[in-house]
Amino acid sequence: MAFDDLKQQPPRASLNPDRVEEFEAYAAAALDLSKAAAASCRTVLDIEFGDDYYQKLDLYLPDEAALADHEGGVPVILFCHGGGWNFGYKEWNGFMAPALIDLPTIFVSVSYRLAPEHKFPAALEDVLAGLSWVFNNIADHGGDPNRLFMGGWSAGGTLAALATVRRDLYPNYGLPDDIIKACVATSTPYDHRVNNPVPGSTTERLQRQLFTRPEQVAETSAIAYIEGLTTPFFISHGEKDFPHVMATSQLMHDALAAQGTPVEYSVIPSFDHYQNNLDQGRRGNEWVETVRRMILEIAR
Repeated sequence: MAFDDLKQQPPRASLNPDRVEEFEAYAAAALDLSKAAAASCRTVLDIEFGDDYYQKLDLYLPDEAALADHEGGVPVILFCHGGGWNFGYKEWNGFMAPALIDLPTIFVSVSYRLAPEHKFPAALEDVLAGLSWVFNNIADHGGDPNRLFMGGWSAGGTLAALATVRRDLYPNYGLPDDIIKACVATSTPYDHRVNNPVPGSTTERLQRQLFTRPEQVAETSAIAYIEGLTTPFFISHGEKDFPHVMATSQLMHDALAAQGTPVEYSVIPSFDHYQNNLDQGRRGNEWVETVRRMILEIAR
């Protein structure tokens, strides 16, 4: 079962030695909450879309009766976990499913290869490959491949945004240009170009572990690929989120709005980076309710 074979990952301090305790607390809470959600939901776990351990996804499904009432299939949301490109599991996301699948919709948690073993663009390639699997196979599970939404938290939000804006890559995966109906990334860095990494800083360590070429800093910046984009975005973060998350979220919102791309923007009061995500399994949470509304409005 998915929760019983989590591959060991490097020590958290290898990326950011100053935030180990709060990251470990987040990881433990997300995993425990997701175990409980998986026990209470209909699931299909550990579906492989490649040969690597991390090239897998989990499905959280609505009740069979709800699917039976939607002959054409229900909307689908694919969500990418966070973890600074170096850490994380798809098993961190399941706690979000119960607050969404009763719409009804299918919640898909996708994992991807991690740095430093796998440099960029391996993670993006995996998210697009997972998206391709969903597009080609989700109808077998009651989903509508033509009503697909992308989401993610932290680094997973960056990957969700890149998967949305990098339409130039879609032909490599057999994906139509309009495959994603909206992107609902949260606590997401949208522009890595604005960071001038200080030697020994978390940003400098991340770039050294993630990139093989300097130009890849721009290639991980979703804001660099938005020209002509019409796909709606919902951008959100905590009031006490990381500074680069808050700054680049505002930049992304302003850039999308300036060119007429539909975009909503919310700052969630009092939450930090981790609290913002952990509350997104609760009905009444602003992100949850906005995503539910968007799915209902856009996927009609």
